[in-house]
Amino acid sequence: IGFDDFQNLIIMSAFGGELPGDNLVEKAHDISTIMQGTEADKAADYANYFCSYSYLYHQKQMLMDHVRMRAYHSAIMKNKAQFQGKVVLDVGTGSGVLSIWAAQAGASKVFAVEYTDMAKHARNLVEKNGLADVIEVIQSSVEDLQLPCKVDIVISEWMGYILLRESMLDSVIRARDRWMKPTGSMFPSHATMYWSAISYEEDRCSKNNEYNSSMGEWEKFSSEMQSFYNIDMSALSVPYKKEQEDYFIYSALWTELKVEHVIGQPAVIKRLDLNKCTLEDAQCIAPINYEILVPFPIRISGFAGWFTVHFNGSVESPVNHRVTLSTGPEAGYTHWGQQVFYLPNGIDCSMETKIHGVVSMNRQEKNKRLYSLSLECRVDDSDAFSATYEIP
Repeated sequence: IGFDDFQNLIIMSAFGGELPGDNLVEKAHDISTIMQGTEADKAADYANYFCSYSYLYHQKQMLMDHVRMRAYHSAIMKNKAQFQGKVVLDVGTGSGVLSIWAAQAGASKVFAVEYTDMAKHARNLVEKNGLADVIEVIQSSVEDLQLPCKVDIVISEWMGYILLRESMLDSVIRARDRWMKPTGSMFPSHATMYWSAISYEEDRCSKNNEYNSSMGEWEKFSSEMQSFYNIDMSALSVPYKKEQEDYFIYSALWTELKVEHVIGQPAVIKRLDLNKCTLEDAQCIAPINYEILVPFPIRISGFAGWFTVHFNGSVESPVNHRVTLSTGPEAGYTHWGQQVFYLPNGIDCSMETKIHGVVSMNRQEKNKRLYSLSLECRVDDSDAFSATYEIP
């Protein structure tokens, strides 16, 4: 720890663990409800989100994602100069692998923060790899975290489906604003979200068949209720139909697309500079226009979204070797896959058909870690199709 950090440590000791005025600006601009509220709210958030990450089988699923693992390993090990002698904060360390790599790359100190009981496993893994003198595993939320000094690098694997799902970026931004030095850098440093038309009729029709089968079962059930018990169920037919449409048709699906399923050029719908973005930036995708030209005759089944993240460092501390992690179909399997939004009916297109409209994403009222996607779609100059999809 350098002289400035030592000086800050002395001051922080006098002020109960924070620099005078520390975090006041961030709190004044903290519009997020994630990890805020009463203890009951936090307990519900833990039960709905965090608890699954406390199981080794869940960690194993992520550690077996070799696209993910290779990208983070390359970003750290091919940029050892960025880590040499530096202080690193690993937000949501999980099993501690990123912290171990940071230490192996030469970091002088790594704070590995994990909210769940996975922290105990991380501590054991760190000790087994002989790095307990460098890595300090801290079981805490980011929001309650206390550190003795500022850090040079904030590293985290925070991304959810279609990038923003799970809303972990809020905690990463809070960690950055509170603990990263002005000359520091984020790993990853940038993120890009993509939106594309797709053709995958086999899968779309399969989901429609499941919906039709469910409605057929309802008709049989209604008939039997009338015949056997003299109960007319027709008052519930419309809400049941809406319920099934929302589940089978207007819910996003995790899918592993192939390159040939992607039609036309994907559109960029959001970019984030993680060194600078705000909590407001993480809240949503504001309505944005998209336009996709269909290159050949094909039936369009719907749309898909995915993301890339980039390890570029910051303006103040750029990396020597840039690395990109893609979750697009061209990258092969990742545990993120792609989120698919099927249309109720396929669209038959000719060459140079223009598919255009507006897409946006907002957090769900019932669970702020989840999102809903609103879609407006036009084919050439036709009337718009509009729908809202939940991203479960």
